[in-house]
Amino acid sequence: MNSKTIDSYQAIITKCRSLFHKKTQDYGTAWRILRLPSITDQIFIKAQRIRSIQEKGKQMVEEDITSEFIGIINYCVIALIQMELTEEDPFEVPADQVMKAYDEKVNYTIDLFQRKNHDYGEAWREMRVSSITDIILMKLLRVKQIEDNKGKTLASEGVDANYQDMINYSVFCLIKMGFDKQ
Repeated sequence: MNSKTIDSYQAIITKCRSLFHKKTQDYGTAWRILRLPSITDQIFIKAQRIRSIQEKGKQMVEEDITSEFIGIINYCVIALIQMELTEEDPFEVPADQVMKAYDEKVNYTIDLFQRKNHDYGEAWREMRVSSITDIILMKLLRVKQIEDNKGKTLASEGVDANYQDMINYSVFCLIKMGFDKQ
């Protein structure tokens, strides 16, 4: 495993975590009101905007696609956290507890990334950002189908694995775009 890759991955996650922490301080855990399909749709909107900008070659809103990939990462972490919370859990979760959950989800996802990256030999480095965006959109369509099927699958991974893959694919894109060096 390339230690430079891990350093880049962690640099990106550190930036995503910092933004997530600031927004948690600003908004608390207002996202707790969202049902899982609503979180999935929020991620879909971000991925669709990225694809639209890639296809059109320009954007009308100043926020660049980097911020959308960060949003995908953080909303996927929110989904993973939300999956473990119930309606009986408090709506407002203390920031330190949320950040601990954020770190747990990200650490598990980094571990998955390292195992897959070993097996695939960093093949993602040869992929186009636009292709990775399409894969994220495909993963979202899969998640929507699983949600529509009430979580039941016959031969597929669950929604949690898809959220983790979307985190990793978004990190790949941000590495390819040089965000880890900014």
